Amino acid sequence: MIQLLTPTYWKDYELIDCGDFEKLERFGNVILIRPEPQAVWSKALSPAEWQRLHHIKFKGRSATAGDWVKKDPKTPDRWHIEYKNNDVAIKFRLGLTSFKHLGIFPEQAVNWDYISGNIKKFKTPAPKVLNLFAYTGGASLIARAAGADTTHVDSIKQVVTWANENQELSGLKDIRWMVEDALKFVKREVKRGKTYNGIILDPPAYGNGPNGEKWKLEDNINEMMSDVIQLLDPEEHFLILNTYSLGFSSVIIENLIKNAFPKVSNLEIGELYLQATAGPKLPLGVFGKFYKNKS
Repeated sequence: MIQLLTPTYWKDYELIDCGDFEKLERFGNVILIRPEPQAVWSKALSPAEWQRLHHIKFKGRSATAGDWVKKDPKTPDRWHIEYKNNDVAIKFRLGLTSFKHLGIFPEQAVNWDYISGNIKKFKTPAPKVLNLFAYTGGASLIARAAGADTTHVDSIKQVVTWANENQELSGLKDIRWMVEDALKFVKREVKRGKTYNGIILDPPAYGNGPNGEKWKLEDNINEMMSDVIQLLDPEEHFLILNTYSLGFSSVIIENLIKNAFPKVSNLEIGELYLQATAGPKLPLGVFGKFYKNKS
């Protein structure tokens, strides 16, 4: 059965409304308007209400870059928020980037809950977790806070530096930081005979490694999955594959996982979304995940 999942523990995040290719969001005490290509319907709230509520709006200059326009110049460019579930609590430093991102994807909180919940159930002491395409480290922080020996892999040095800031802000330490092409890293770990109890993949549609390596989701994901499966500890494990690509469905994710791992158990597939306070549901990616505990 295909599931529709949305975060339930967020206090510092709220999707207020979305529509007309925009979203109105609260991060802590700061309310922003950002572009959202999935929001093809009309807004639930009036334009006047959007104008009244927001503090900062992103205006694009090109397809990939833009500027933030503040109603009050004193509104900060950087601020902190917290995420807390029943198992752990972590903190993030957010910032206004020229490509509309803030350093966090709030819908991923659903996957964070799955990570911490599985780690807490593991019988393996200090289970090893590998986070690929790891961005600013939400999943890495959650895994480390839950007690995992955590390796964080991303190809962009500045993003890994940001993730390390989030580690310090969260009062954590000893995450292993790797600035590397994810596929190359996985192949090397396979050759070394390494295994992990948890593996998290959130690959982009397109990307580049630190040495110019090219990543295209539909071209490379099958090879990646075939290699990644070899790294899973056979006795106790979990794996999450999450994608945000307009051409990918959860059925594609299911086929990829079953093709790479025919003996998979406890497989869940579905779609992540954010529930707007004003009513609409905003779809934000598809996932497949599974686990195995020691008997």
